Amino acid sequence: MHARVREPHISKYWELLDALGEQCPWREVADEFGDPEDFQERHYKEFVTFLPYVQRFLYGEGTGREGLSGYGKSPIRVYRRRDITRMRAILDEQSPPVVFEVAHVDLYFFYDIDIVVLAVEFHADDLPLPLAQEALFKLGRAYPAFWEANGQGGQCPRRVEWLAASGETLAVSDYENRRKYLNFVCQHRSPSVAAHWDYLLWPLALYHSDREGVVRYRQIEYHRMPLLAYLSFDDPQVLTRGDFARLALVTKPGPSDVLPYSEQELADFERQYCYDKFWNPADPALGSRYLCCGHAFVMVGKAGDRFFADAETGLLGQFRHQYFLVNLIAHFHKATLMLFSEWLVAAISQLDIRDVDSVKTFKREIRRIFETFLRFTHRYWFHEVSNQAQAKDLFRMLTGHLDTDRIYRDVSEAVKEMNQYLDSDGLRRQANTVVRLTVVTTFGMIGAITTGILGMNVFDEAGQPWWHRLLLFLSVFLPITVLVLYTIEKSKLLSDFLEAMSDERRGLRAKFGVLFKSRKPRGGTSSRP
Repeated sequence: MHARVREPHISKYWELLDALGEQCPWREVADEFGDPEDFQERHYKEFVTFLPYVQRFLYGEGTGREGLSGYGKSPIRVYRRRDITRMRAILDEQSPPVVFEVAHVDLYFFYDIDIVVLAVEFHADDLPLPLAQEALFKLGRAYPAFWEANGQGGQCPRRVEWLAASGETLAVSDYENRRKYLNFVCQHRSPSVAAHWDYLLWPLALYHSDREGVVRYRQIEYHRMPLLAYLSFDDPQVLTRGDFARLALVTKPGPSDVLPYSEQELADFERQYCYDKFWNPADPALGSRYLCCGHAFVMVGKAGDRFFADAETGLLGQFRHQYFLVNLIAHFHKATLMLFSEWLVAAISQLDIRDVDSVKTFKREIRRIFETFLRFTHRYWFHEVSNQAQAKDLFRMLTGHLDTDRIYRDVSEAVKEMNQYLDSDGLRRQANTVVRLTVVTTFGMIGAITTGILGMNVFDEAGQPWWHRLLLFLSVFLPITVLVLYTIEKSKLLSDFLEAMSDERRGLRAKFGVLFKSRKPRGGTSSRP
């Protein structure tokens, strides 16, 4: 999400939540690096997964023996709300309600970047595959893209409820409220969000909504939120190619023996979307498969495999920590790059070259974007996050689908072109100023020589009355002032004249012809028949 406040750009949005005190449902989450007695093996494995510069980004850097710290604290701040403990979802009219346990509801803030990432972790056991596919397909929709004939939001759950620990319903979705979404887009040319998401994010408020909020936000991309899914099966080897295609591409459920798209479209499915280093249908020992399409990251394995199901040091623990952070970094990169692109478009759109204030505002905004982009590049941008083969390969696969390297190059070139334009424009203005000052100085020498006569005592005027001396002063001051103003006005023409006078190839007549040449009318020349 793109975060904004009514003030200019700020660096620490989380401080606005802290300022609300007890009224705010979000509280900052302390990291695991406090008490060494509480630091566990899974925290250690998570830390050593990443390269040193990524470690500093994610966890900061501790104080050394001399009391000095090079990097300091991590630029990430995590805030969590704990009042929501379950989510009840009715996916369609035929399916019974499904209750998911909510593990975490977190907001990720990033220093100096107007990006906020919402992460909601929930889980359930013993779901049939079609119901799990339906949940992946429908949950996580910010707003409906269309409506069915019965009035329900297209491809959205029929109803979603946030539940407190007591069972109280805290908020309910409103995907079926077609008029709300239509009116909002008509009035603001921006989509609204479902009521349960709006409730979840408070005191953040949708940018164009009437609801009060300390931070205004809007979605960077579209109505489907990125998702990560961990699926454990009694026997994952029985899943068909159609099942894996639906899980990888997050499509609606269907028959296992039928592909969700054409055979031609999925000809390279395994190469593009599957990471099969630990998957072999003929070998039960290799039963873990990773699926990735950019929008979704899905891990499939066997429930009876102890390593796959271990929540501390196994793949489940790695999924919830290492692979979550890998996905967080990749999606943060893409969201930030899209934000920079949007800033550039907004700066150009608001520029009016006929308005001096608009030009100054444009220059300040481009300078701010350039400076922020430099800080983003050196603080947040990574081509690789790990030297461990699996995390390294999956990050490359993920960023390849998100196309972040190309987007970075495009945005970088656009930012640099804007900054180079400002630099060249500044140099051009400086050159024009130097030319004008040179002309004024050259012709001002005439006045300097004239006024110097008054100080040479050639004419003894010391004994004259004061009014006589004042008239004498004005008789020199006024013509010199007129001469200086005239030379400023004609500085371009006089500059051309001085350049012609220094050209030895020109004759005297040609040189003075430059001075007395007449300009053509702006409307063009006319000729008589």
